[in-house]
Amino acid sequence: MTPSARLQAAIEILDALEQTNRPADRMLRDWFRVRRYAGAKDRAAIGERVFAVLRRRGELMWRMKSAEPRALVIGGLLAEGLDGDAIEMLLDGSKYGPAPLSGSERAMLAVPRNEAPPLWVQGEFPAFLEPELARSLGANLLDEMRAMAERAPIDLRVNTVKATRDEVLRELHGEGFEAEPAPYAPHGIRIVEREGAAALSRTRAFLEGRFEFQDEAAQIAALLCAAKPGERILDLAAGAGGKALALAADMNNRGVIVARDGDPIRLARLAPRAARAGVTIIREGAPDEDAFDAVFVDAPCSGSGAWRRQPEQKWRLTPERLVELQTLQDTLLAEAAQTSPTRIVYATCSLLACENEDRVAHFLARHRNYAIHPAADVWGESTGTAPPPGMGNIFRATPRTTRTDGFLTAVLVRCD
Repeated sequence: MTPSARLQAAIEILDALEQTNRPADRMLRDWFRVRRYAGAKDRAAIGERVFAVLRRRGELMWRMKSAEPRALVIGGLLAEGLDGDAIEMLLDGSKYGPAPLSGSERAMLAVPRNEAPPLWVQGEFPAFLEPELARSLGANLLDEMRAMAERAPIDLRVNTVKATRDEVLRELHGEGFEAEPAPYAPHGIRIVEREGAAALSRTRAFLEGRFEFQDEAAQIAALLCAAKPGERILDLAAGAGGKALALAADMNNRGVIVARDGDPIRLARLAPRAARAGVTIIREGAPDEDAFDAVFVDAPCSGSGAWRRQPEQKWRLTPERLVELQTLQDTLLAEAAQTSPTRIVYATCSLLACENEDRVAHFLARHRNYAIHPAADVWGESTGTAPPPGMGNIFRATPRTTRTDGFLTAVLVRCD
């Protein structure tokens, strides 16, 4: 593909993303699947441009005074240091390339924006979220958002039902991967070099269930459930089952885990993952009348803690959706309490207090028989190691403080 054709492909993909809620990485995968003429270098260049635009969308919208995909791609070229003449050479109307620059586009490129950008542009977040992010992150807001703009690491969780971390590390090293123990999670592995990391999903270790892909903060959240062999645990918003599999490994595959989720398509991915992992204690469906030792609530949320991985999601969030999510989070916590478990673990991949501390406070105000159990104490009892940064009464992870996704985990214990 020519450089111009690659630009047009990026514009088309960004336009398609405007019409769907699908993750950008899956959209890219499917786009290339039906366009076999795009070679490996083409795919890499197009994917890199799409994600570069998504990560700098606020800046590009502000510079170009437009959110149209074509304008964002043109703004991206300008941000890379190309001048108007160089951009016009790329947008020359050639076959498979973008149409030539319009008069208004030329005028926009010729006029620099010298005024200081607003905070939401500097931090690359939706303008409506500024008050909530300021409340949640305080003076660290910009530093946190700049850390959020960096590429996320690739973290793996060793499945201790089948292997130890040392065994998996040796296996990965033997296949040429640069891997090291994760900083905090005892079963975590961090991939040091991203180049070639796509092949991880084709390794024997993955295909035979010796590891799963899982951010270290999510691994820590599952460990804070302190799941023990023989317990009964309800995973109330199981999604595709990543936390359920981690809990099953902590339980040495002994006990019962009931996995539920409002999205049956996502939940359908759990059974084959469990089979690969050699996990047999997970069943799907509604909880029965028996009590549970613990309920894990990995609540649907804004996903603001995972914006490094899915930068498109920040621009899809609306004030109305944020309110809907808080209602759902309250509903799930109340549902968890109905089973009268000894402990409830509430987790989100969010940076926002309105989804995190506020929801915990809302629950405790209505359920006086529950109280916060310090996460640092649970961690010490479970791992025998010093707690990670951000862990006190509640665990708050951010890319800046823990080099993980943003995450909150609160352990609530019954005290009646």
